Amino acid sequence: MSYSFNDNTLISQHLESLIRKLHAFVGNAVTQDRYIVFGAGSTQVLSAAAYALSLANSSSSHSPTRVVASVPYYSLYKQQVEYFNSEKFKYEGDAHTWRNRSESDASTNVIEFVTSPNNPDGLLNKAVLHGPNVKTIYDRAYYWPHFTPIPAPADEDLMVFTLSKLTGHAGSRFGWAVVKDETVFNKMVLHMQVNSIGVSKDTQLRAFKLLKAILEEGTQIFDFAYQTMKSKWERLATTLSLSNRFSLQKINPQYCLFYNKVRESSPAYAWVKCEKEEDKDCYAVLKAANIIGRKGNVFGSEDNYVRLSLVRSQDDFDILIQRLQKLVSEEDGAISM
Repeated sequence: MSYSFNDNTLISQHLESLIRKLHAFVGNAVTQDRYIVFGAGSTQVLSAAAYALSLANSSSSHSPTRVVASVPYYSLYKQQVEYFNSEKFKYEGDAHTWRNRSESDASTNVIEFVTSPNNPDGLLNKAVLHGPNVKTIYDRAYYWPHFTPIPAPADEDLMVFTLSKLTGHAGSRFGWAVVKDETVFNKMVLHMQVNSIGVSKDTQLRAFKLLKAILEEGTQIFDFAYQTMKSKWERLATTLSLSNRFSLQKINPQYCLFYNKVRESSPAYAWVKCEKEEDKDCYAVLKAANIIGRKGNVFGSEDNYVRLSLVRSQDDFDILIQRLQKLVSEEDGAISM
């Protein structure tokens, strides 16, 4: 088994065609007249995108490209930039702090990561920064109908998706980007070639089989996943609605093109806030009740926030609800059902 396919590329054309068909069926992304590049999960794709755009931005300046994201942000963006410690880019934190500077300083090159729906709070974020010196990477990992309404097909210059949040096959390590600009696409392909000589053919075959099954089933898999996530979110929201100590993020309903109706979100994560002033470390409060989340500061936020995952097994989720119910019932002034 060689590295490349019959067309001397590292990308299965059959799988690329299926990805285009899937996006057209769901209506969540424009792929016509776009290029598609594969990676080992969205992790590698995001890294390749940052390298490609920093190179595209660097011609007029010797200073590193500034990488930013809106708080709360997915922690991998910061981790990757700081770990690789490249001269090409530097992580600069919250995008909002750069709003005025990026528009007034033409010598400052910026890459903004936009996670939409956002991890951790599920909001359909949009870019904060704009201008000729700003490049944007849209992380669309959760832009599927089991997590969010699909109000319109995503149509950004660079959009990243991943198999893990589509089918749950996180360990297969397969992601892809939909790219408008050919030069950026070629730089991303070169990065993949140098970094790992492309994505494993075994992984591409697994992804092909999975996407083929989804399309053959029509809406059934999405219906099942949506009902599963919707039930989890409603149970969690009901449990915390009885609390004076904890609150959940608010996500407004929107019209969904996939289901042709106005619907609520069914996010992958709960962004829980400890409302009491003395509960400054919300992670510690929940851990004392045998509930393990992820600290707010991991996402650039305050530690009175904690992210709880809803994409674990049903057994794990049932235990989470039981422990939350017990914790809420012990509050002074908690609302009883």
